[in-house]
Amino acid sequence: MTEPEKTSFARSFISDITAGIVVFLVALPLCLGIAVASGASPISGLIAGIVGGIVIGILSGSQTSVSGPAAGLTAIVSMQIAQLGAFDVFLAAVVLAGFIQIALGIARAGFIADFVPGSVIKGLLSAIGIILILKQIPHLFGHDTDPEGELSFLQPDQLNTFSEILVTLTGGDVHIGTSIIGVLSIPLLVSWDKVPLLKKTRIPGPLVVVILGVLVSLAFDKLGKFWDIPDEHLVSVPIVKSTGQWLQDLVTPSWSALGNPAVYFAAISIALVASLETLLNLEAVDKLDPRKRVSPPNRELVAQGVGNIVSGLIGGLPLTSVIVRSSVNLNAGAKSKLSAIFHGFLLLICVVVVPHWLNLIPLSVLAAILIVTGWKLASPKVIKQMWNAGWDQFLPFLVTIVAILFTDLLKGIIIGLIFSILFILRSNLQKPLRRYLEKYIDREVMRLDLANQVSFLNRASIRQTLNSVPVNGSLLIDAQSTEYIDADILSLIYEFVREVAPVRGIQVSLVGFKEVYVRPQDRVRFIDHSTAEIQKSMTSDQIRSTLEQGNERFRIGEPITRDLIESRLDIASRNHPLAVVVSGASARTPVEIIFDMGPGTLFCVRLTGNLPCKEVVGSVEFACDTACAKLIIVMAHTNNQAVQLAIESKLNSRILIPNNLAGILAEIQHSISEQDCEAWITADQSQQAQIINGVSLRHAQRSARMIVEQSQTLRNLIDEGRVAISVAMYDIASGKVEFVGAEVNQNRQPHS
Repeated sequence: MTEPEKTSFARSFISDITAGIVVFLVALPLCLGIAVASGASPISGLIAGIVGGIVIGILSGSQTSVSGPAAGLTAIVSMQIAQLGAFDVFLAAVVLAGFIQIALGIARAGFIADFVPGSVIKGLLSAIGIILILKQIPHLFGHDTDPEGELSFLQPDQLNTFSEILVTLTGGDVHIGTSIIGVLSIPLLVSWDKVPLLKKTRIPGPLVVVILGVLVSLAFDKLGKFWDIPDEHLVSVPIVKSTGQWLQDLVTPSWSALGNPAVYFAAISIALVASLETLLNLEAVDKLDPRKRVSPPNRELVAQGVGNIVSGLIGGLPLTSVIVRSSVNLNAGAKSKLSAIFHGFLLLICVVVVPHWLNLIPLSVLAAILIVTGWKLASPKVIKQMWNAGWDQFLPFLVTIVAILFTDLLKGIIIGLIFSILFILRSNLQKPLRRYLEKYIDREVMRLDLANQVSFLNRASIRQTLNSVPVNGSLLIDAQSTEYIDADILSLIYEFVREVAPVRGIQVSLVGFKEVYVRPQDRVRFIDHSTAEIQKSMTSDQIRSTLEQGNERFRIGEPITRDLIESRLDIASRNHPLAVVVSGASARTPVEIIFDMGPGTLFCVRLTGNLPCKEVVGSVEFACDTACAKLIIVMAHTNNQAVQLAIESKLNSRILIPNNLAGILAEIQHSISEQDCEAWITADQSQQAQIINGVSLRHAQRSARMIVEQSQTLRNLIDEGRVAISVAMYDIASGKVEFVGAEVNQNRQPHS
């Protein structure tokens, strides 16, 4: 191992150990509280925490998830214990649930998490953050009548999340010493993450506030009863006198209960709920991971199954991946699953060896840690991000938060998931396709792009769209991005193509449909290129307008989708260009793309310098006289390097220029004025670009005049009104073409 690798490993090891300590401190009261809230003995919660940390931590493929007894299972656990009648019978169901989870993992059922929308996952995280804040406020001020791990809206004391806070703050149940320790812990925790000097110590802030909380609590004990913190406001770990007693107190499953069908029903319920909660929490934790690692869900199900088997065999509660502990783990700086494993060993060692020390920790300190963690999970930044994502993301996110807040974790997730599915279905019903008009040379075509999946639910929307196609119109249905089309939709499309469209004079083109859906003869192709009829019917002004529209499509990135193969075959024996474009070879983009024209629509002449040489004039004559093009365009462009070289070589004759290029530059230099040269010397880069563009335009205008002056044929065509000539400027950066050609005809000298 190299020196940098050793340093990196050492830092990661230290981060994991310190994070493991913080998770241990938070997990300890949660394990006890969840056990009490579930109607089980506190020791069963500790056993589950130990197994979740050590066994699942070793087997899991997640580097950041922490497993243990989960608040989301408290209602199910308490209900099943009551129905089965004894805790040892319930343990048999936990063991069976573990085997079911292993089977689910082997069957690769972990894919279920992939179908949960991101808005629900983010709603889960934010809801947990809000609940942590609300549920820990009473504990922060010394109101500890409910178990620490109780996260449901309705509480064991018949109060709810909000009424509990109201009773705490107005009912006089605020303990001064506990409140001071808890409230002061929050700014210390916040500042520990933000003050560079404190952050560099690499000592986790939660560990610092726990130690300070214990010291302040001991100091308060000496100040009298007003400040003294009673035991009910401290962590309460069951004290076991010896390891032998610990082993004697373990409850094992009642195997005789396997003949009871209710045990199997309980096992299935526990396995399904625990697996779903684990998969969702795993997905949520991966989103929190700053390294964005992806945890293998199937391996996690197997690890959870083994963990539940072990936990059930030795008297522990059922296990899941727990979002609270996992988020605390990440916030404490965990780098790998070593932190989860270490926290499990700390639970085992400290509970057995030093429970008295743990019972000195004020619950208000742990409440402060959880409140700060909750704030990070439900930060305003996340809510703003979801708001900016649009209603289709924000509403499922909001519903998930509200549902979890007013019910419990599992019910809230299910409600959020159902709402999200309904929202997706509603969106899919409204937008099964994208509809827009494409302007071809000779027609407007209504284009319908089908979605990736088109089901029978989209039938009404597609029927309405088909009925909106005007009489004698053109329709293109594109299924190139579609993976599945329901038989009902295919039947609807076939009926329209074969029966409705012919009666209404509508031409229909089907593109991208698989051969299994549509036979080749069912297809009609719209070809977007010039024909003799189109060429004859259009004026030069109409052609110019068509080119401007095509350039706008190019500029905004919405070009017409063409069947290039069909176009190529169709123009093989025909040549009917609408315009001839003389452009510079360094314009970067082909002229057909700049104007979004199909093959054969433009006659393109490209050469460096837009020179009015006899070859260019002859090409233009051929396009206009023989091929009947009606518009000549001489197109300049911005950032013309040939023009720049012409300016620089005019100012400095010592620049070495290749012989053939020298003639081109000399032609361009006719358009460079003395003012241009004087301004160039002192101009900055931006000003030089303006000079280049000005020279480029003047050179194009000069070339246009000279092309006409050198051709009697072109002069006659222009004088007869059969051909027009324009100059255009193409902005390479914006993609826009601006026509400035009126002055070409005005400046041309009349010929006899």
